[in-house]
Amino acid sequence: MLPNINDLRVSDPTVAAFAELLAADPELPVHACRDRLAQAKGQLDKRFRQGDPVESLVAAHAGLIDVVLVHLWRQLALTDIGISLIAVGGYGRGELHPGSDIDILLLLEDDAGTPEEPIAAFVAGLWDTGLEIGHSVRTVAECEAQALADVTVLTTLMESRLLIGAADRFDKLTVALGPERLWHSRDFFVAKRDEQERRHARYDDTGYNLEPNLKGSPGGLRDIQTISWVATRHFVTNDLHSLVDVGFLTPVQYQRLIDGRHYLWTLRYGLHLLTGRREDRLLFDHQKALAELLGYEDARYTLGVEQMMQRYYRTVMQLSRLNEMLLQLFEEDILLEKDSEPEDLGGPFMSRNGYLQIKSDDAFARDPSALLSLFVCMQENPSLKGVSAHTITLIRQHLHLIDEQFRQHPRNHRLFLTILRAESGVTRELRRMNRYGILGLYIPAFGRIVGRMQYDLFHAYTVDEHTLFVVANLRRFAIRLPDDEFLHCSRVMQALPDASLAYLAGLFHDIAKGRGGDHSELGAIDALAFCREHGLEEDDAQLVSWLVENHLVLSMTAQKKDITDPEVIAAFAKRIGNRQRLDYLYVLTAADVRGTNPKLWNSWKSKLFRDLYEATEQALSRGLQNPMKKGSLVEDTRQQALDALQARFSSTDIDHVWSVLPSDYFLRHSPMEIGWHTRQLIEHGLSRPLIHVTERDELNAVAIMIYTLHIRHTFAAATAALDALGLSVLDARIEPLSNEFSLDTYIVVQTEGQPFEPERLDEIRARLRFIVDREDDYTPEVTRKPERRQRMFDTPTRVKFRPDETAGRTIMELTCADYPGLLLTVGEILIECGIYINTAKIVTIGERAEDVFFLTNEEELPLKPAEQEALQDALLDALEAPVMETRSV
Repeated sequence: MLPNINDLRVSDPTVAAFAELLAADPELPVHACRDRLAQAKGQLDKRFRQGDPVESLVAAHAGLIDVVLVHLWRQLALTDIGISLIAVGGYGRGELHPGSDIDILLLLEDDAGTPEEPIAAFVAGLWDTGLEIGHSVRTVAECEAQALADVTVLTTLMESRLLIGAADRFDKLTVALGPERLWHSRDFFVAKRDEQERRHARYDDTGYNLEPNLKGSPGGLRDIQTISWVATRHFVTNDLHSLVDVGFLTPVQYQRLIDGRHYLWTLRYGLHLLTGRREDRLLFDHQKALAELLGYEDARYTLGVEQMMQRYYRTVMQLSRLNEMLLQLFEEDILLEKDSEPEDLGGPFMSRNGYLQIKSDDAFARDPSALLSLFVCMQENPSLKGVSAHTITLIRQHLHLIDEQFRQHPRNHRLFLTILRAESGVTRELRRMNRYGILGLYIPAFGRIVGRMQYDLFHAYTVDEHTLFVVANLRRFAIRLPDDEFLHCSRVMQALPDASLAYLAGLFHDIAKGRGGDHSELGAIDALAFCREHGLEEDDAQLVSWLVENHLVLSMTAQKKDITDPEVIAAFAKRIGNRQRLDYLYVLTAADVRGTNPKLWNSWKSKLFRDLYEATEQALSRGLQNPMKKGSLVEDTRQQALDALQARFSSTDIDHVWSVLPSDYFLRHSPMEIGWHTRQLIEHGLSRPLIHVTERDELNAVAIMIYTLHIRHTFAAATAALDALGLSVLDARIEPLSNEFSLDTYIVVQTEGQPFEPERLDEIRARLRFIVDREDDYTPEVTRKPERRQRMFDTPTRVKFRPDETAGRTIMELTCADYPGLLLTVGEILIECGIYINTAKIVTIGERAEDVFFLTNEEELPLKPAEQEALQDALLDALEAPVMETRSV
């Protein structure tokens, strides 16, 4: 057993020295107390940096506060007027981190009035010492009434600790709040369980967010406290070790619980120390500094901050498992019938009170395969609420049975594939397997990515959590729903010959992250070996391996290449090879992007992926030896647009507008966009500038058309104006026309993805009209500040050029830190260098911009080597971090 927190508080040398100092001068004024307290806290902080156990420090911090409060209390002689001073909440437990709340109760006699002046003097004195105290003034009867009405008040008062005052009145409070009087342990348990479920929902039911909350996230400190509160109410003890005495925890599990709390306390103490305040969120702002404070160092393939966070995620996974198990044991002990009749589920399993339970404690030892068949049984019995706590304990005790012999056993291969191929419960049971530690042992490479984070803003979850989200998305596509928002993905998924191959590819697509080298290539090797070991047909094994190796190809092609170019499509189709690969890769890509970061998936990406899929499907249907020719594609597009326009406009009007359009215009725009542009230009005429804004409901986006003189270079000013309006540019196409005008098309979304109101469209029109009318004397400005998290990353700027020979352009790939006004900066540099944009594909990957620009020089030719070099130098100079920061504030 660990030392009692109260013993640590009382015996701490820093507390003892501080108490002795104040005792030597009972009249020591408040300002002097403040200075002495700050010095004592500084000693605790120094001890933390030197590696003292955090348990001693949180106890000592509470002890220091005890000494100050009692010192001031005695100076004001408040005990003489019948008030008791009581610590409540975390302070009542004797656990205070540097920035923790300090809550006290001033307990009055039931029949006495409130001595307002002495209390006010006490509270003012506390403020003068620099302590922010939360206080309440109540009688025992008032405490009882408020606790009865609100379980949160009861929970706070349950952790009361008498500091000074009448002990008999404190005892009366304890009796008044007892389960015999209010909140019986049954009601209390239900309330705290429901409270935890609501809290977990606020964090998306995962502790794996990249900026987790140390207290509130699943597996966090509040989960440990919930266990402690329920134990206190049910067993009338606040000592977690008592759960070992009553058989709810084994000694090993108890130690894991305490070790987990120790690590979370260490992180929290360090976080408060760094920020100088109460801060329970592990924000990117603090993660690196905290890792350095705790001694983590960068390794060859893993940053120190990633090591710290991986330990955090593995800790909260373990604590979540213990929390689940303990709350279930409490439920069985408090709510359920202990002697209820079990229902036989076949094999070594039965159901009791709705939970799967192993029939005998040696079942796993006699048949290790039951460690997998358990999850098959859960899938076959979807009405089960979960796995019994005792069975979870037995699973953990028998994990050592999952060795190489277990992994090579044909029966276990069949069981694992049965789990993947089940009609329902695939994702749920894979998550359960991961939570219980089985998935990472059965697939050791998966075990290495459990809790692994990537220090960027692109990946919203740890690698294992992301992987399971990908499988969940694939399962979502496989289910027929009447109002399917992913209709095309679902149609493709549901037509696959074997959906489990997609799930296997999902499981392995990121399995080699953090090993060094290309994770796609390394993961493909792992996937091929696994599939062969599990007896898959060689063609299926090769398909899964190919999907893992190529899982980024469709996304990168759609977002970074000109997929209106037939040669791009032909090259992509050649790499894909056949329709089956295309179908599997398409659904895997959509599931992967959706599972990476929910904020990065939108209707525009969905459209890009579908457009690439359909163009590739057509190319494969025509045959790889018979690619679509540019001329044929241009004619097909022209004819489709013409057919739609002729019902309203004459051929003469249409030909007049089309006569100024370049041939490649009909490649880069759909028939719908061509019809939109043509209608506006016919009605408006070709001699004057034009702004037109229209909603694209299917994309939850707005399409903007700007028709103005080509020499005006509107890209820089337009993107700055759109940025100032809080809009994100997804796509920009600049078409120089033969009449010295330019036809520019932008696709934009609101930064939070919300729909556009009519007033918003009016605002966009007005702002763009302003810059077009005044461009010669208009200086764009950046008004939006960078997002907090973007400032925490140093992204090197890289500029790469490659030829686009078929279109007579140069392709420039720009990778740099994303910040407000980036496109303005790029646009201004292009103007200075005499470079024109044909098309821009804007790709934001978390804190990083990976934009692609299709460029020509003033002669409408590809950039010469000297022009490329000058442009690269200008961009590298302009996008240095200090300049970026100055421009974006």
